[in-house]
Amino acid sequence: IMTWQRLDGAAWRNIWVTGDLHGCYSLLLNKLSFVEFDTSQDLLISVGDLTDRGVENVECMTLVTCPWCRAVRGNHEQMMLNCLLHNGSASHWRMNGGSWFFNLDDEQEQQARALLPHIAALPLIVEVTTQGKKVIVCHADYPDDTYVFVTPVDEDQILWNRDRLAASQAGRVKDIHGADLFIFGHTPLRKAQRFANQYYIDTGAVMSGNLTLLQIQTG
Repeated sequence: IMTWQRLDGAAWRNIWVTGDLHGCYSLLLNKLSFVEFDTSQDLLISVGDLTDRGVENVECMTLVTCPWCRAVRGNHEQMMLNCLLHNGSASHWRMNGGSWFFNLDDEQEQQARALLPHIAALPLIVEVTTQGKKVIVCHADYPDDTYVFVTPVDEDQILWNRDRLAASQAGRVKDIHGADLFIFGHTPLRKAQRFANQYYIDTGAVMSGNLTLLQIQTG
């Protein structure tokens, strides 16, 4: 598994981070059009959970092959990989919105399976250097109080953990040292919330139609 990916923001004009898509491809395209996203010079980073629950899942999977998009792995990507590549539980995935895969026609299924190696190659952590700042994107949490590039961290916690968010919501807020900003998805919120140097941007697109795009670099 590739755990880390490092990006130099200077290679792009504007950089946006999108909350969990869950199959809401058209919604994303509308949002990108609204902010005048330019695929030739801007970058989109996804916090993971491209698929499940929504209807345009294969379309969302194709994002991982677009030169203007990067993504971290979410727990829904992990359930897909466990099921389709590692003989893991299909029922666990179905229970969490994975039934769409089993209803694809042959052509779509072939397309989805062809994208699996790209999904399997998604890192758990993307580190972006932008205008003198260090921004970290992970799916659910960075499970340590200090971020250090290539220090091993618990993979399950990165994909599933909600303890830090729960503590922050209860008033126990603390910075994560070692970077300027951390951006997470995973937990659907009514609106994007910031606690200390952590931003939670999953606003439940598939349920509310509210997809959050957070701009981290302005060109």
